[in-house]
Amino acid sequence: MYFYGLSASNPRHPHAVVVLYPNPSQANPLVERALSNAPNGYVPTEVDCPPNRPEIRNADGLSQAEKDWLPLRRNATVPAIRDLLRRVAIPGFDSEAYLANVGTDATALPNIGIAASGGGYRAMLCGAGMLAAWDSRTTGATGEGQLGGLLQSATYLSALSGGGWLVGSLYSNNFTTVEKSIAPNSKVWQLNASIAEGPSDINIVSYASDVYSAIDEKESAGYNISITDFWGRMLSYQLIDAPDGGIGVTFSSIAEDKDFSSGNAPLPLIVADGRSPGEKLIPVNTTIFEFNPWELGSFDSGLQGFVPLKYVGSNFSGGFLPKDEKCVEGFDNAGFVMGTSSSLFNQFILQINTVSASFPKVLVNLAESVLNHIGDDENDIADWTPNPFYNFKNETNLSASSRRLTLVDGGEDLQNIPYHPLIQNSRAVDVIFSFDSSADTEYSWPNGASPAATYARSQEDIAAGTSFPAVPDNVTFVNLGLNTRPTFFGCDSANTTGPSPLIVYIPNYPYVFSSNITTFTFEINNTDRNAIIQNGWDVATMGNATRDPQWPVCVGCAMLHRSWERTKTPIPEACNECFSKYCWDGTVNASTPAEYDPPFVLDPVSVESGALRRESPAAMVMLATAVSIVSLALL
Repeated sequence: MYFYGLSASNPRHPHAVVVLYPNPSQANPLVERALSNAPNGYVPTEVDCPPNRPEIRNADGLSQAEKDWLPLRRNATVPAIRDLLRRVAIPGFDSEAYLANVGTDATALPNIGIAASGGGYRAMLCGAGMLAAWDSRTTGATGEGQLGGLLQSATYLSALSGGGWLVGSLYSNNFTTVEKSIAPNSKVWQLNASIAEGPSDINIVSYASDVYSAIDEKESAGYNISITDFWGRMLSYQLIDAPDGGIGVTFSSIAEDKDFSSGNAPLPLIVADGRSPGEKLIPVNTTIFEFNPWELGSFDSGLQGFVPLKYVGSNFSGGFLPKDEKCVEGFDNAGFVMGTSSSLFNQFILQINTVSASFPKVLVNLAESVLNHIGDDENDIADWTPNPFYNFKNETNLSASSRRLTLVDGGEDLQNIPYHPLIQNSRAVDVIFSFDSSADTEYSWPNGASPAATYARSQEDIAAGTSFPAVPDNVTFVNLGLNTRPTFFGCDSANTTGPSPLIVYIPNYPYVFSSNITTFTFEINNTDRNAIIQNGWDVATMGNATRDPQWPVCVGCAMLHRSWERTKTPIPEACNECFSKYCWDGTVNASTPAEYDPPFVLDPVSVESGALRRESPAAMVMLATAVSIVSLALL
């Protein structure tokens, strides 16, 4: 069996599983759409406030909404955890007996988090392979050597930037599957249609007009706009299967989805960084913001506050909404949230300024008119003005005196894996399965820089209330090969500074396809898209357990490590062997590493057509020109 779209003359290696339907006629299209609940499309709009007027919550713990939801989700994970542990079958351990009483005493039940890194379409598609492999709904994911059900076992799913596109897209489409998202007749994830040119069934001028008109209406309503508004609207056309790119779909609408609200899906957490316009570098003490279906805010000690996401855009002051102010809804457009977490890609749009020599001056002038309209100081931020945290905690809140709240890509502080929401002590996560699709090295492979940055930040005062195990520097990662296969950190919890989760670090690696495409790739034919997803599947399963037949057992051991500590249960010998194999032993090697160009683990797949294409500056000029023509007509 092999991916639909890969060459039939060179099928996948024999242990392959089907993640795509091999026959288009068998495809199961999306039958539900995301909830479009914004009162006026893309335009934030005043509405009557609820009887209990929204206010800023002091983040000294979890929100009441999360507390109420957690028992539902934790109960829903029990069958999945039992089934997965039964299938991985840890030798010498009776998982059924161990979990027999979790209904009345959850002490033994593991609390699992999954984290998907940033990195453009590379991260989105590599992460898609990971989630497909860990999703029991995927064809073939529960067979021998497979790990389907790990997603259903997780309480939390965090993401940023390109990983945020993956998570945001799945949840904006009713927590659909990767498999359905890439089915031949699916309208989402058709990435062969360039984001610059828009969907194939819309001409570029109409596409540009639709994008610009929505944003122009938002500005006309009195709200600041930024390049991220354009970026988010463009992303929506590729990632949300709803009319007009889900123009009325909000991120807070996830809370109203029946599957999510009943606990049948993990809690999605999208990460962004706080940064003032014009600020070039992100310091270690920058505020890390979290979007979840209920709230936007930060646990960091400086802010330590959350606003109800549904009412972002309202004029809060001092933590309250004045009585003479109405509530505002619709600001938290799902595409704008995904665009905020990936605002690094605003730089992609800005690259049109570097190609002026290649095009007629009139085209370049037209292309630049949008940027001039917005203003240079707002080029690479997402503007969430009015600042809901205005006059809130004035002594410690860095943005308390500003009417503006400006956010940027969640990976700009070098923490490209969104560990931050999952290491909050109040969430008591036991293990984080983290997938790193960063482009740290010359050939766009990860080298451990992200967990190293998170560990460094965990030592700072701003990270109070979190804990993270020790990890080595990125040079050691490469020299010891920790970026070539999964590695566990925090195996000896006695050596951690607090109740840290066990970190399962899984780096992108070439199993069957060179998935190290550049971060600024913006058009991918479906054949290559599928091959990258397949490679992500193989990374997550270690080639369906062909690279290490014990990998499924070791995943089960990682799931239960902290649980066994709590219950004082002896660790099975098979798990001791796993920990000996995968746990970092504290060794450091600071010598200059050799060039990192890893070989394939398995026989590489052969694809039928075309290489991946980096988005051409010409295409971006086409889009910007079309937008500019429309904008000049509207102004």
